[in-house]
Amino acid sequence: MGQWRFEAIGTGWEIETGAPLTDDVRAAVTAEIERFDRTWSRFRDDSDVARLGRSGGRLSSPDAGPMLDAYRELDAATAGAVNPLVADSLVALGYDATYSLQAGDPRAAPATWTSRLMWSAGAIDASAPALLDVGALGKGRLVDRVMVVLADLPGDVVVDAGGDIRVRGASVRIALEHPFDARKAIGVVEVADGALCASAINRRAWGDGLHHVLDARTGRPIRTWAATWALAPEAMTADAVATALFFDGGPELAVRWGVEWVRMTTDGRVQRSPGCRAELFTAAPAAAAGTGGDTTP
Repeated sequence: MGQWRFEAIGTGWEIETGAPLTDDVRAAVTAEIERFDRTWSRFRDDSDVARLGRSGGRLSSPDAGPMLDAYRELDAATAGAVNPLVADSLVALGYDATYSLQAGDPRAAPATWTSRLMWSAGAIDASAPALLDVGALGKGRLVDRVMVVLADLPGDVVVDAGGDIRVRGASVRIALEHPFDARKAIGVVEVADGALCASAINRRAWGDGLHHVLDARTGRPIRTWAATWALAPEAMTADAVATALFFDGGPELAVRWGVEWVRMTTDGRVQRSPGCRAELFTAAPAAAAGTGGDTTP
């Protein structure tokens, strides 16, 4: 069995495989992560996203179409709360390329982003400077890309990028970390041949109640939901729904995409989707199909 732990894109990674990882496989994984980061990171001056933010133009990437298509659906489902031009909103609150964490006035993201950006399967074009932040689903997309790199390995494979997890093969039992106490879990779930992605307001948090999950319509951090978990066949889908679940419309999108989920409010109530396979340690009613449903302590 192979196990490889490393740091990349600002988070810890762990890859477990049925056979030891060769140097060539490790180099291929490293190259794929570097390719993605060099294209999509807004924290690198030399990235394509940083260049697009400075001067507009074209960004070429095989991830462009899948990610921007998903953003269009996220935007529609959440009535504009999820938007890939939220980068300047994050910068305004201090979550900038230098991690100044010095908050200014909130700034809403441009609601007209679909007219500011043109995209195809392999490229994005911006006629004016446009700084993107793909944090709503980008890490999940990268997990999927790394799994493609590992496709020829025999046996089971688990790729874990800081809690965005994709499993190929046998079932893996995964704890749902409590957002207010990392020593505890609110439940567990078994994942086989699929993905589990989580998002929480205690990660990337700073200042007086500031964190990275913003409502693009206001530029302010959300206050209702503390953590979300989503289960889907692919990590990008799970990551996107985990973000959408912080807003009205998220559960409806999950139904359309066939995603199971769990979420917790900031006052500790838990809710799950109908038929969700998670074993929860706190009683939680299933949400009505296609709606947000009720929560319970």
